[in-house]
Amino acid sequence: MSELSYTHGTSGTTLLGDTIGANLDRAVATWPDREALVDVPSGRRWTYARFGADVEKLAHALLAAGVAKGDRVGIWAVNCPEWVLVQYATARIGAIMVNINPAYRTHEVEYVLKQAGISLLFASVSHKTSDYRAMVDQVRGKCGELREVVYIGDPSWDALLDRAVPDVRYEDLSCDDPINIQYTSGTTGFPKGATLSHHSILNNGYFVGELIAYSEQDRVCIPVPFYHCFGMVMGNLAATSHGACMVIPAPSFDPAATLRAVQQERCTSLYGVPTMFIAELNLPDFATYDLSSLRTGIMAGSPCPVEVMKRVVAEMHMAEVSICYGMTETSPVSLQTRRDDDLEHRTATVGRVLPHIEVKVVDPATGVTQPRGTAGELCTRGYSVMLGYWEEPEKTAEAVDPGRWMHTGDLAVMREDGYVEIVGRIKDMIIRGGENIYPREIEEFLHAHPKIADVQVVGVPHERYGEEVLACVIARDPADPPTLEELRAFCEGRLAHYKIPSRLQLLDSFPMTVSGKVRKIELRENHAARG
Repeated sequence: MSELSYTHGTSGTTLLGDTIGANLDRAVATWPDREALVDVPSGRRWTYARFGADVEKLAHALLAAGVAKGDRVGIWAVNCPEWVLVQYATARIGAIMVNINPAYRTHEVEYVLKQAGISLLFASVSHKTSDYRAMVDQVRGKCGELREVVYIGDPSWDALLDRAVPDVRYEDLSCDDPINIQYTSGTTGFPKGATLSHHSILNNGYFVGELIAYSEQDRVCIPVPFYHCFGMVMGNLAATSHGACMVIPAPSFDPAATLRAVQQERCTSLYGVPTMFIAELNLPDFATYDLSSLRTGIMAGSPCPVEVMKRVVAEMHMAEVSICYGMTETSPVSLQTRRDDDLEHRTATVGRVLPHIEVKVVDPATGVTQPRGTAGELCTRGYSVMLGYWEEPEKTAEAVDPGRWMHTGDLAVMREDGYVEIVGRIKDMIIRGGENIYPREIEEFLHAHPKIADVQVVGVPHERYGEEVLACVIARDPADPPTLEELRAFCEGRLAHYKIPSRLQLLDSFPMTVSGKVRKIELRENHAARG
Protein backbone atom coordinates (compact mmCIF):
# COMPACT_ATOMS: atom_id res chain seq x y z
CA MET A 1 0.00 0.00 0.00
CA SER A 2 1.35 3.41 -1.00
CA GLU A 3 2.32 5.84 1.74
CA LEU A 4 -0.18 8.64 2.29
CA SER A 5 0.42 12.26 1.24
CA TYR A 6 0.93 13.47 4.79
CA THR A 7 4.07 14.72 6.46
CA HIS A 8 5.09 16.89 9.38
CA GLY A 9 8.25 18.80 10.16
CA THR A 10 10.13 17.33 13.10
CA SER A 11 12.82 19.48 14.67
CA GLY A 12 15.20 19.59 17.60
CA THR A 13 14.77 23.37 17.61
CA THR A 14 11.73 24.43 19.60
CA LEU A 15 9.26 27.11 18.56
CA LEU A 16 9.91 30.58 19.94
CA GLY A 17 7.49 31.63 22.69
CA ASP A 18 8.39 35.31 22.36
CA THR A 19 6.44 38.32 21.29
CA ILE A 20 8.11 40.23 18.47
CA GLY A 21 9.14 42.99 20.89
CA ALA A 22 10.77 40.55 23.31
CA ASN A 23 12.60 38.85 20.45
CA LEU A 24 13.92 42.20 19.23
CA ASP A 25 15.07 43.02 22.78
CA ARG A 26 17.14 39.84 22.75
CA ALA A 27 18.73 40.77 19.43
CA VAL A 28 19.53 44.31 20.65
CA ALA A 29 21.11 42.93 23.84
CA THR A 30 23.13 40.31 21.96
CA TRP A 31 24.34 42.34 18.96
CA PRO A 32 24.04 46.04 19.92
CA ASP A 33 26.85 47.22 17.63
CA ARG A 34 26.03 45.14 14.57
CA GLU A 35 24.11 46.75 11.72
CA ALA A 36 20.40 46.01 11.78
CA LEU A 37 19.09 48.14 8.93
CA VAL A 38 20.56 49.94 5.93
CA ASP A 39 18.58 52.15 3.56
CA VAL A 40 20.73 52.41 0.43
CA PRO A 41 18.75 55.24 -1.28
CA SER A 42 19.13 57.64 1.67
CA GLY A 43 22.38 56.28 3.10
CA ARG A 44 20.82 55.92 6.56
CA ARG A 45 22.09 53.14 8.84
CA TRP A 46 20.97 51.65 12.14
CA THR A 47 22.89 49.46 14.54
CA TYR A 48 20.73 47.11 16.60
CA ALA A 49 21.11 49.49 19.55
CA ARG A 50 19.93 52.50 17.54
CA PHE A 51 17.18 50.49 15.83
CA GLY A 52 15.88 49.28 19.18
CA ALA A 53 15.91 52.82 20.57
CA ASP A 54 14.05 54.23 17.55
CA VAL A 55 11.45 51.46 17.78
CA GLU A 56 10.95 52.34 21.47
CA LYS A 57 10.54 56.05 20.67
CA LEU A 58 7.94 55.37 17.97
CA ALA A 59 6.12 52.92 20.27
CA HIS A 60 5.90 55.59 22.98
CA ALA A 61 4.74 58.15 20.40
CA LEU A 62 1.93 55.81 19.29
CA LEU A 63 0.82 55.37 22.91
CA ALA A 64 0.82 59.16 23.35
CA ALA A 65 -1.31 59.43 20.20
CA GLY A 66 -3.93 57.23 21.85
CA VAL A 67 -3.12 53.96 20.11
CA ALA A 68 -3.84 51.03 22.42
CA LYS A 69 -3.40 47.27 22.33
CA GLY A 70 -5.68 45.80 19.64
CA ASP A 71 -6.14 49.10 17.77
CA ARG A 72 -5.54 48.92 14.04
CA VAL A 73 -2.72 51.01 12.59
CA GLY A 74 -2.53 51.08 8.79
CA ILE A 75 0.61 51.45 6.69
CA TRP A 76 0.24 52.39 3.03
CA ALA A 77 3.80 52.94 1.91
CA VAL A 78 6.64 51.78 -0.29
CA ASN A 79 9.75 50.15 1.21
CA CYS A 80 11.61 52.50 3.55
CA PRO A 81 13.14 52.37 7.05
CA GLU A 82 10.03 53.96 8.58
CA TRP A 83 7.98 50.97 7.35
CA VAL A 84 10.22 48.67 9.37
CA LEU A 85 10.09 50.92 12.44
CA VAL A 86 6.27 50.92 12.29
CA GLN A 87 6.27 47.12 12.01
CA TYR A 88 8.24 46.64 15.21
CA ALA A 89 6.76 49.60 17.15
CA THR A 90 3.17 48.44 16.65
CA ALA A 91 4.18 44.94 17.71
CA ARG A 92 5.85 46.40 20.78
CA ILE A 93 2.59 47.95 22.08
CA GLY A 94 0.24 45.24 20.81
CA ALA A 95 -1.40 47.36 18.11
CA ILE A 96 -2.43 45.47 14.98
CA MET A 97 -0.55 46.67 11.91
CA VAL A 98 -2.61 46.58 8.72
CA ASN A 99 -0.54 46.26 5.54
CA ILE A 100 -1.95 48.16 2.55
CA ASN A 101 -0.57 47.50 -0.93
CA PRO A 102 1.03 50.72 -2.29
CA ALA A 103 -0.55 49.92 -5.67
CA TYR A 104 -4.05 50.22 -4.20
CA ARG A 105 -6.20 53.12 -5.36
CA THR A 106 -9.09 54.95 -3.73
CA HIS A 107 -11.68 52.19 -4.31
CA GLU A 108 -9.51 49.61 -2.53
CA VAL A 109 -7.93 51.70 0.22
CA GLU A 110 -11.34 53.04 1.33
CA TYR A 111 -12.56 49.47 1.75
CA VAL A 112 -9.52 48.43 3.83
CA LEU A 113 -9.65 51.54 6.05
CA LYS A 114 -13.32 50.84 6.83
CA GLN A 115 -13.20 47.06 7.07
CA ALA A 116 -10.23 46.98 9.46
CA GLY A 117 -11.41 50.02 11.42
CA ILE A 118 -8.05 51.76 11.07
CA SER A 119 -7.66 54.65 13.52
CA LEU A 120 -4.19 55.86 12.56
CA LEU A 121 -2.66 55.59 9.09
CA PHE A 122 0.98 55.89 8.06
CA ALA A 123 1.38 56.70 4.36
CA SER A 124 4.02 57.64 1.82
CA VAL A 125 3.59 61.17 0.49
CA SER A 126 4.03 60.07 -3.12
CA HIS A 127 5.85 57.52 -5.26
CA LYS A 128 6.19 57.60 -9.05
CA THR A 129 2.68 58.48 -10.29
CA SER A 130 0.97 57.82 -6.94
CA ASP A 131 -0.11 60.86 -4.90
CA TYR A 132 -1.04 59.19 -1.61
CA ARG A 133 -1.93 62.44 0.11
CA ALA A 134 -4.47 63.29 -2.61
CA MET A 135 -5.98 59.80 -2.45
CA VAL A 136 -6.26 59.91 1.35
CA ASP A 137 -7.98 63.30 1.08
CA GLN A 138 -10.53 61.73 -1.31
CA VAL A 139 -11.55 58.92 1.04
CA ARG A 140 -10.85 60.28 4.53
CA GLY A 141 -14.30 61.77 5.07
CA LYS A 142 -15.90 58.37 4.40
CA CYS A 143 -13.76 56.53 6.98
CA GLY A 144 -15.23 57.49 10.35
CA GLU A 145 -12.72 55.66 12.57
CA LEU A 146 -9.67 57.22 10.89
CA ARG A 147 -8.64 60.03 13.23
CA GLU A 148 -5.02 60.67 12.24
CA VAL A 149 -2.77 60.35 9.17
CA VAL A 150 1.02 60.51 9.45
CA TYR A 151 3.03 60.97 6.25
CA ILE A 152 6.51 59.45 6.05
CA GLY A 153 9.18 62.04 5.27
CA ASP A 154 6.78 64.84 6.18
CA PRO A 155 6.66 67.12 9.28
CA SER A 156 3.77 65.00 10.58
CA TRP A 157 6.23 62.11 11.16
CA ASP A 158 8.50 64.27 13.34
CA ALA A 159 5.49 65.79 15.08
CA LEU A 160 4.32 62.31 16.07
CA LEU A 161 7.75 61.39 17.45
CA ASP A 162 7.85 64.64 19.43
CA ARG A 163 4.80 63.42 21.36
CA ALA A 164 6.67 60.40 22.76
CA VAL A 165 6.65 60.11 26.55
CA PRO A 166 9.47 57.83 27.73
CA ASP A 167 9.10 55.15 30.39
CA VAL A 168 5.38 54.59 29.78
CA ARG A 169 4.47 51.04 30.78
CA TYR A 170 3.37 48.73 27.98
CA GLU A 171 0.34 46.50 28.33
CA ASP A 172 1.07 42.83 28.92
CA LEU A 173 1.09 40.92 25.64
CA SER A 174 0.68 37.28 24.69
CA CYS A 175 2.53 35.76 21.74
CA ASP A 176 -0.88 34.56 20.52
CA ASP A 177 -2.29 38.10 20.26
CA PRO A 178 -3.24 39.30 16.76
CA ILE A 179 -0.49 41.61 15.51
CA ASN A 180 -0.89 41.93 11.75
CA ILE A 181 -3.66 42.02 9.14
CA GLN A 182 -2.71 41.37 5.53
CA TYR A 183 -5.32 41.72 2.83
CA THR A 184 -5.45 38.93 0.31
CA SER A 185 -7.77 39.07 -2.67
CA GLY A 186 -10.80 36.85 -2.30
CA THR A 187 -12.86 34.92 -4.80
CA THR A 188 -15.97 36.73 -3.61
CA GLY A 189 -15.19 40.36 -4.33
CA PHE A 190 -13.24 42.48 -1.93
CA PRO A 191 -9.98 41.35 -0.24
CA LYS A 192 -10.10 39.48 3.07
CA GLY A 193 -7.89 40.45 6.02
CA ALA A 194 -5.79 37.48 7.09
CA THR A 195 -5.09 38.04 10.79
CA LEU A 196 -1.71 36.82 12.04
CA SER A 197 -0.17 36.61 15.52
CA HIS A 198 3.27 37.32 16.99
CA HIS A 199 3.69 33.54 17.27
CA SER A 200 2.82 32.77 13.66
CA ILE A 201 4.92 35.37 11.84
CA LEU A 202 7.89 35.45 14.23
CA ASN A 203 8.32 31.68 14.11
CA ASN A 204 7.80 31.52 10.38
CA GLY A 205 10.46 34.14 9.75
CA TYR A 206 12.77 32.44 12.24
CA PHE A 207 12.53 28.97 10.71
CA VAL A 208 12.80 30.24 7.13
CA GLY A 209 16.04 31.88 8.26
CA GLU A 210 17.18 28.74 10.06
CA LEU A 211 16.82 26.66 6.89
CA ILE A 212 19.19 28.96 5.00
CA ALA A 213 21.54 29.15 8.01
CA TYR A 214 21.20 32.85 8.85
CA SER A 215 23.46 34.29 11.53
CA GLU A 216 24.59 37.75 12.65
CA GLN A 217 27.08 37.62 9.75
CA ASP A 218 24.33 37.77 7.12
CA ARG A 219 23.19 40.84 5.20
CA VAL A 220 19.83 40.36 3.48
CA CYS A 221 18.95 42.40 0.38
CA ILE A 222 15.15 42.83 0.35
CA PRO A 223 13.81 44.21 -2.97
CA VAL A 224 10.44 42.50 -2.44
CA PRO A 225 7.65 44.64 -0.94
CA PHE A 226 7.28 44.87 2.84
CA TYR A 227 3.48 44.84 2.53
CA HIS A 228 3.75 41.15 1.58
CA CYS A 229 4.84 38.44 4.02
CA PHE A 230 7.81 37.91 1.69
CA GLY A 231 9.27 41.25 2.75
CA MET A 232 8.17 41.72 6.36
CA VAL A 233 8.28 38.10 7.58
CA MET A 234 10.74 36.16 5.41
CA GLY A 235 12.85 39.31 5.13
CA ASN A 236 12.65 41.46 8.27
CA LEU A 237 11.70 38.91 10.93
CA ALA A 238 14.07 36.25 9.55
CA ALA A 239 16.86 38.84 9.79
CA THR A 240 16.19 40.33 13.24
CA SER A 241 15.59 36.93 14.86
CA HIS A 242 19.16 35.99 13.79
CA GLY A 243 20.94 39.33 14.30
CA ALA A 244 21.31 39.76 10.53
CA CYS A 245 21.11 43.07 8.66
CA MET A 246 18.12 44.18 6.55
CA VAL A 247 19.20 46.04 3.40
CA ILE A 248 16.66 48.14 1.46
CA PRO A 249 17.90 48.65 -2.12
CA ALA A 250 15.10 50.93 -3.35
CA PRO A 251 11.51 52.01 -2.50
CA SER A 252 10.18 49.59 -5.14
CA PHE A 253 11.83 46.98 -7.31
CA ASP A 254 14.62 48.26 -9.52
CA PRO A 255 16.96 45.55 -10.92
CA ALA A 256 20.03 47.80 -11.22
CA ALA A 257 19.50 49.33 -7.76
CA THR A 258 19.17 45.81 -6.33
CA LEU A 259 22.50 44.62 -7.74
CA ARG A 260 24.21 47.88 -6.74
CA ALA A 261 22.99 47.32 -3.17
CA VAL A 262 24.28 43.73 -3.13
CA GLN A 263 27.67 44.94 -4.37
CA GLN A 264 27.93 48.00 -2.12
CA GLU A 265 26.68 46.35 1.08
CA ARG A 266 28.31 42.95 0.47
CA CYS A 267 24.97 41.21 0.88
CA THR A 268 25.01 37.48 1.52
CA SER A 269 21.35 36.85 0.67
CA LEU A 270 18.99 38.16 -2.03
CA TYR A 271 15.22 37.78 -2.34
CA GLY A 272 12.87 37.94 -5.31
CA VAL A 273 10.19 36.36 -7.45
CA PRO A 274 11.55 34.69 -10.61
CA THR A 275 10.69 37.70 -12.78
CA MET A 276 12.91 39.87 -10.55
CA PHE A 277 15.87 37.55 -10.95
CA ILE A 278 15.25 37.42 -14.72
CA ALA A 279 15.25 41.25 -14.88
CA GLU A 280 18.54 41.37 -12.96
CA LEU A 281 20.20 38.71 -15.13
CA ASN A 282 19.03 40.52 -18.27
CA LEU A 283 20.64 43.86 -17.38
CA PRO A 284 23.07 44.79 -20.19
CA ASP A 285 25.82 45.45 -17.62
CA PHE A 286 24.98 42.47 -15.38
CA ALA A 287 28.51 41.06 -15.65
CA THR A 288 30.04 44.23 -14.20
CA TYR A 289 28.45 43.80 -10.75
CA ASP A 290 30.47 42.09 -8.03
CA LEU A 291 28.02 39.62 -6.50
CA SER A 292 30.66 37.35 -4.98
CA SER A 293 29.42 38.06 -1.42
CA LEU A 294 26.12 36.22 -2.10
CA ARG A 295 25.68 32.67 -0.88
CA THR A 296 21.93 32.24 -0.48
CA GLY A 297 18.54 33.86 -0.93
CA ILE A 298 14.90 33.03 -1.48
CA MET A 299 12.92 32.70 -4.67
CA ALA A 300 9.15 32.43 -4.31
CA GLY A 301 5.87 33.47 -5.91
CA SER A 302 5.92 31.21 -8.97
CA PRO A 303 7.99 28.30 -10.36
CA CYS A 304 11.55 29.05 -11.40
CA PRO A 305 12.60 28.06 -14.94
CA VAL A 306 15.53 25.63 -14.94
CA GLU A 307 17.81 27.87 -17.02
CA VAL A 308 17.18 30.82 -14.71
CA MET A 309 18.03 28.74 -11.64
CA LYS A 310 21.27 27.57 -13.29
CA ARG A 311 22.31 31.19 -13.86
CA VAL A 312 21.30 32.30 -10.35
CA VAL A 313 23.51 29.59 -8.85
CA ALA A 314 26.45 30.00 -11.25
CA GLU A 315 26.50 33.73 -12.09
CA MET A 316 25.00 35.23 -8.91
CA HIS A 317 26.96 32.90 -6.61
CA MET A 318 23.75 31.78 -4.85
CA ALA A 319 24.66 28.11 -4.46
CA GLU A 320 22.37 27.79 -1.43
CA VAL A 321 19.32 29.60 -2.88
CA SER A 322 16.01 28.32 -1.52
CA ILE A 323 12.53 27.99 -3.04
CA CYS A 324 9.60 28.73 -0.72
CA TYR A 325 5.88 28.05 -1.05
CA GLY A 326 3.19 29.60 1.07
CA MET A 327 0.26 31.95 1.32
CA THR A 328 -0.59 34.98 3.41
CA GLU A 329 -3.01 32.91 5.51
CA THR A 330 -0.11 30.66 6.63
CA SER A 331 2.30 33.40 7.72
CA PRO A 332 3.38 32.56 4.85
CA VAL A 333 5.76 29.59 4.30
CA SER A 334 4.73 25.94 4.59
CA LEU A 335 7.24 24.30 2.24
CA GLN A 336 10.86 25.15 1.46
CA THR A 337 13.77 23.57 -0.38
CA ARG A 338 16.93 22.95 1.60
CA ARG A 339 20.40 24.42 1.05
CA ASP A 340 21.84 21.25 -0.45
CA ASP A 341 18.91 20.30 -2.70
CA ASP A 342 19.73 19.57 -6.33
CA LEU A 343 18.61 21.59 -9.37
CA GLU A 344 15.65 19.29 -10.09
CA HIS A 345 14.17 19.67 -6.61
CA ARG A 346 14.65 23.46 -6.75
CA THR A 347 12.86 23.84 -10.08
CA ALA A 348 10.28 21.03 -10.18
CA THR A 349 9.14 21.18 -6.52
CA VAL A 350 8.44 23.80 -3.86
CA GLY A 351 10.37 21.88 -1.22
CA ARG A 352 9.33 19.93 1.83
CA VAL A 353 7.50 20.82 5.02
CA LEU A 354 8.93 23.35 7.49
CA PRO A 355 9.68 22.37 11.10
CA HIS A 356 6.60 22.17 13.37
CA ILE A 357 4.15 22.30 10.41
CA GLU A 358 1.97 19.55 8.91
CA VAL A 359 0.95 19.25 5.26
CA LYS A 360 -1.27 16.80 3.44
CA VAL A 361 -2.79 16.35 -0.01
CA VAL A 362 -6.50 15.47 -0.01
CA ASP A 363 -9.24 14.65 -2.47
CA PRO A 364 -10.96 18.07 -2.89
CA ALA A 365 -14.39 16.44 -2.97
CA THR A 366 -14.10 14.05 0.00
CA GLY A 367 -11.25 15.47 2.10
CA VAL A 368 -9.63 12.03 2.22
CA THR A 369 -5.82 12.03 2.23
CA GLN A 370 -4.46 10.85 -1.14
CA PRO A 371 -1.71 8.29 -1.73
CA ARG A 372 1.65 9.86 -2.55
CA GLY A 373 2.00 10.61 -6.23
CA THR A 374 -1.72 11.44 -6.59
CA ALA A 375 -2.90 15.01 -7.19
CA GLY A 376 -5.23 16.70 -4.73
CA GLU A 377 -5.70 19.86 -2.70
CA LEU A 378 -2.77 20.91 -0.54
CA CYS A 379 -3.68 21.59 3.09
CA THR A 380 -1.47 22.81 5.93
CA ARG A 381 -1.82 22.94 9.72
CA GLY A 382 0.20 24.30 12.61
CA TYR A 383 1.34 27.47 14.39
CA SER A 384 1.45 29.31 11.05
CA VAL A 385 -2.26 29.13 10.23
CA MET A 386 -3.97 32.51 10.58
CA LEU A 387 -6.27 33.35 13.47
CA GLY A 388 -8.93 34.02 10.82
CA TYR A 389 -10.12 36.63 8.34
CA TRP A 390 -10.72 39.90 10.19
CA GLU A 391 -14.39 40.03 11.27
CA GLU A 392 -15.41 37.45 8.64
CA PRO A 393 -16.08 34.18 10.52
CA GLU A 394 -18.01 32.62 7.65
CA LYS A 395 -15.20 33.15 5.18
CA THR A 396 -12.73 31.85 7.78
CA ALA A 397 -14.78 28.66 8.12
CA GLU A 398 -14.66 28.19 4.33
CA ALA A 399 -10.85 28.26 4.38
CA VAL A 400 -9.95 26.63 7.72
CA ASP A 401 -11.76 23.39 8.51
CA PRO A 402 -12.79 22.18 12.01
CA GLY A 403 -9.49 20.29 12.28
CA ARG A 404 -7.62 23.62 11.82
CA TRP A 405 -6.37 22.62 8.38
CA MET A 406 -5.93 25.55 6.00
CA HIS A 407 -7.18 24.64 2.53
CA THR A 408 -4.87 26.32 0.04
CA GLY A 409 -6.95 25.84 -3.10
CA ASP A 410 -3.80 24.63 -4.88
CA LEU A 411 -3.57 21.27 -6.58
CA ALA A 412 -0.43 19.45 -5.53
CA VAL A 413 1.36 16.10 -5.68
CA MET A 414 3.49 14.84 -2.80
CA ARG A 415 6.41 12.73 -3.95
CA GLU A 416 7.64 9.65 -2.15
CA ASP A 417 10.49 11.72 -0.64
CA GLY A 418 8.02 14.23 0.83
CA TYR A 419 8.77 17.02 -1.64
CA VAL A 420 5.71 18.69 -3.12
CA GLU A 421 4.92 19.76 -6.67
CA ILE A 422 2.24 22.40 -7.34
CA VAL A 423 0.40 21.28 -10.47
CA GLY A 424 -2.49 23.69 -10.79
CA ARG A 425 -5.13 25.75 -8.98
CA ILE A 426 -8.57 24.78 -7.88
CA LYS A 427 -9.67 28.37 -7.66
CA ASP A 428 -9.45 30.78 -10.55
CA MET A 429 -6.60 32.82 -9.15
CA ILE A 430 -4.47 34.66 -11.67
CA ILE A 431 -0.77 35.09 -10.83
CA ARG A 432 0.66 38.02 -12.75
CA GLY A 433 4.33 38.67 -12.06
CA GLY A 434 4.07 37.27 -8.53
CA GLU A 435 0.88 39.21 -7.67
CA ASN A 436 -2.18 37.16 -6.77
CA ILE A 437 -5.32 38.39 -8.53
CA TYR A 438 -8.81 37.04 -7.98
CA PRO A 439 -11.21 37.65 -10.88
CA ARG A 440 -14.36 38.18 -8.81
CA GLU A 441 -13.13 41.49 -7.37
CA ILE A 442 -12.42 42.87 -10.86
CA GLU A 443 -15.71 41.50 -12.22
CA GLU A 444 -17.74 43.22 -9.50
CA PHE A 445 -15.96 46.47 -10.20
CA LEU A 446 -16.41 46.25 -13.99
CA HIS A 447 -20.11 45.53 -13.59
CA ALA A 448 -20.47 49.23 -12.78
CA HIS A 449 -19.28 50.21 -16.28
CA PRO A 450 -22.25 51.63 -18.23
CA LYS A 451 -21.41 49.68 -21.40
CA ILE A 452 -21.05 46.27 -19.72
CA ALA A 453 -23.99 43.90 -19.30
CA ASP A 454 -21.92 41.00 -17.96
CA VAL A 455 -18.24 40.22 -17.52
CA GLN A 456 -16.01 37.28 -16.68
CA VAL A 457 -12.32 37.72 -15.92
CA VAL A 458 -9.78 34.96 -16.52
CA GLY A 459 -6.03 34.61 -16.63
CA VAL A 460 -4.38 33.74 -19.93
CA PRO A 461 -0.70 32.98 -20.61
CA HIS A 462 1.74 35.87 -20.93
CA GLU A 463 5.40 35.48 -21.87
CA ARG A 464 6.80 37.97 -19.36
CA TYR A 465 4.35 37.97 -16.43
CA GLY A 466 3.25 34.33 -16.52
CA GLU A 467 -0.39 35.37 -16.86
CA GLU A 468 -2.30 38.47 -17.94
CA VAL A 469 -5.83 39.61 -17.16
CA LEU A 470 -8.44 39.03 -19.87
CA ALA A 471 -11.90 40.55 -19.52
CA CYS A 472 -14.61 38.65 -21.45
CA VAL A 473 -17.46 41.11 -21.87
CA ILE A 474 -21.07 40.99 -23.03
CA ALA A 475 -21.90 44.53 -24.13
CA ARG A 476 -25.03 46.28 -22.93
CA ASP A 477 -25.52 47.60 -26.48
CA PRO A 478 -23.87 45.35 -29.12
CA ALA A 479 -23.82 48.33 -31.48
CA ASP A 480 -21.73 50.35 -29.00
CA PRO A 481 -19.42 47.96 -27.13
CA PRO A 482 -16.69 49.15 -24.77
CA THR A 483 -13.13 49.37 -26.08
CA LEU A 484 -10.10 48.16 -24.15
CA GLU A 485 -8.99 51.78 -23.79
CA GLU A 486 -12.35 52.71 -22.22
CA LEU A 487 -12.17 49.74 -19.88
CA ARG A 488 -8.65 50.62 -18.73
CA ALA A 489 -9.53 54.29 -18.28
CA PHE A 490 -12.48 53.24 -16.09
CA CYS A 491 -10.12 51.24 -13.84
CA GLU A 492 -7.25 53.74 -13.77
CA GLY A 493 -6.72 55.21 -10.34
CA ARG A 494 -9.38 52.99 -8.79
CA LEU A 495 -7.86 49.52 -9.14
CA ALA A 496 -4.23 48.53 -8.65
CA HIS A 497 -2.40 48.59 -11.98
CA TYR A 498 -1.72 44.85 -12.00
CA LYS A 499 -5.48 44.09 -11.76
CA ILE A 500 -6.43 46.23 -14.77
CA PRO A 501 -7.29 44.02 -17.79
CA SER A 502 -4.70 44.07 -20.54
CA ARG A 503 -6.97 42.20 -22.98
CA LEU A 504 -10.65 42.44 -23.91
CA GLN A 505 -12.79 39.83 -25.63
CA LEU A 506 -16.32 40.78 -26.71
CA LEU A 507 -18.80 37.87 -26.60
CA ASP A 508 -22.50 37.32 -27.20
CA SER A 509 -22.73 34.76 -24.38
CA PHE A 510 -20.60 32.73 -21.96
CA PRO A 511 -20.14 28.94 -22.04
CA MET A 512 -22.21 27.48 -19.20
CA THR A 513 -22.39 24.24 -17.24
CA VAL A 514 -25.65 22.30 -16.93
CA SER A 515 -26.18 23.84 -13.51
CA GLY A 516 -25.84 27.36 -14.92
CA LYS A 517 -22.27 28.20 -13.88
CA VAL A 518 -19.90 29.91 -16.29
CA ARG A 519 -17.22 27.56 -17.59
CA LYS A 520 -14.15 29.71 -16.96
CA ILE A 521 -11.82 26.95 -18.05
CA GLU A 522 -13.44 27.09 -21.50
CA LEU A 523 -13.04 30.87 -21.64
CA ARG A 524 -9.35 30.47 -20.84
CA GLU A 525 -8.84 27.76 -23.44
CA ASN A 526 -10.80 29.55 -26.17
CA HIS A 527 -9.07 32.88 -25.73
CA ALA A 528 -5.60 31.94 -24.51
CA ALA A 529 -4.01 32.86 -27.84
CA ARG A 530 -3.99 36.47 -28.97
CA GLY A 531 -6.27 37.52 -31.79
